[in-house]
Amino acid sequence: MGGYSDEFEISIKSGQVVYETLKSEFNCYKIQINKKNWILFDENEEKYEIDKSSFSIKNNPALKFDCIFNAIHGSPGEDGIIQKYFNKLNIPITGCESFQSELTFDKIKCLKFLSLKGIKTANSLVVNKGIKIDYADLENKIGFPCFVKASKSGSSFGVYKVYNQKELNNCLNSAFEVDDNVLIEAHIEGREFSIGVITFKNKVIVLPITEIISSNDFFDYEAKYEGKSNEITPANISDILKFDLESISKNIYMHLKLKGFSRSEFIVNESGIYYLETNTVPGLTAESILPQQAKSANISLNDLFVNAINEAII
Repeated sequence: MGGYSDEFEISIKSGQVVYETLKSEFNCYKIQINKKNWILFDENEEKYEIDKSSFSIKNNPALKFDCIFNAIHGSPGEDGIIQKYFNKLNIPITGCESFQSELTFDKIKCLKFLSLKGIKTANSLVVNKGIKIDYADLENKIGFPCFVKASKSGSSFGVYKVYNQKELNNCLNSAFEVDDNVLIEAHIEGREFSIGVITFKNKVIVLPITEIISSNDFFDYEAKYEGKSNEITPANISDILKFDLESISKNIYMHLKLKGFSRSEFIVNESGIYYLETNTVPGLTAESILPQQAKSANISLNDLFVNAINEAII
């Protein structure tokens, strides 16, 4: 839990829920990582520093680990770095492989990859830090309002909805503080849906669909984590739309060759279903969307998390 990004505190909350859920099933330890050091906490909250070269405890090198439960949102848990690290040490880790993590975490690369597979996406432009913007092209292809999104970020950090060129310039500068590559995406008016697809008991299943109705201008950080949204699970939608959303979500999971948890976001209007993004380490608190969906499918947090471990160690 933890990590190197602005999602540190959210990851700590997810990790704590995972720990509390699994500690009666397994001999569990919380491992909190940041850029300076990696620290293990035992059941008494005693701290022990981890030797990163071998992932061993400096004061107790005999302690070995059978599996890592990845509850890190953002880097290095969701961008492929932590997966590569544990793969080299031959320690199983929950969730998808490093390549899939790296691809899904990069909004620009993931949208390009899936659009080539026939997945419908909003019109967009890529802007690189230090490169001059062609505002005429932007106005013609994207228009206002539009979204400015740091390519590698989560929890809506570095994501802004802008209404004019002045706001665009200000928000681009802020987004470039998060990532050197920024996606400018057309605003699609419509209903927003979040769909969990997971591997559960060796089968890929689509969880009950959530409709997100944000009190804010879009599903931003406040809406996600400070109660500024209404999340309806299962969504009140027609059987036809339910079938279409389930099919597209499962196809995306298969196209990306994912494992473990995933949560994909969509906007739906009369023109169709527009894909936004996929998270491979979604929030795991009881209030988070994916656990809400699992509960609606009669899957407990314990079953959800134990299954993730079983899938990792196969």
